[in-house]
Amino acid sequence: MYGVIRRPRATFAAILQSPSWAAVLVVTTTATFLCTLGFLNTDVGRQALVDQWERTATAFGQTVDDASYARMEERAESGDVAVLYAAGTAIAYGPLIVFAVSAVVFVVLRSGSRASPARPQYTQLLAVVAYAGVILALRQVVAAPINYVRETIASPTTLVQFFGMLDEASPIARFLGVIDLFVVWWIVVLAMGVSILYRRPTRGLALAFTGAYVVLALLAALVMAVSGGTA
Repeated sequence: MYGVIRRPRATFAAILQSPSWAAVLVVTTTATFLCTLGFLNTDVGRQALVDQWERTATAFGQTVDDASYARMEERAESGDVAVLYAAGTAIAYGPLIVFAVSAVVFVVLRSGSRASPARPQYTQLLAVVAYAGVILALRQVVAAPINYVRETIASPTTLVQFFGMLDEASPIARFLGVIDLFVVWWIVVLAMGVSILYRRPTRGLALAFTGAYVVLALLAALVMAVSGGTA
């Protein structure tokens, strides 16, 4: 796991000699769960969760009155909510994204690998994506203490953090709020692993993956803008 951070290309080359994915996926998912749960079990974390719910509802055009806000606070006080939220976050950034990305990349690149005498196996790709997920788990580890100090659950590593002068309700701010530096790092690391497995240029894969990420960010910003939200 340290090798993925320090020397990803050499590490992926070694991993593909004997690909395995279950152990690292368990570790990264557990790390994400514990970091999120630990933060949400504090008073700061519970209040940050309520504020996040309010911002999300407002961003999609819903009105949050005093009664609605009070219900959110009551829900946040429940320990079950913290566990469920932490579990959902861990699953989303762990098994869900690993299996989804592996399936999409395997299907898209499968046709291009038919000319190669050694066609990559799905388990090999699964190992690459699972180990690349170390970067996303590291993001949660880094974000937890920073969010506690900032008293917010919003990611501290998005581009919008560098443009505090922007109106939060503006389309550009919403777009920059989706672009996360750790996700970009994850994309580059993922491209390195996939390039070794499929013997393709890293730059081309990184650009393709980044382009898909930017398109998804634009769609998210567009949905919020069309919904008529104000924050």
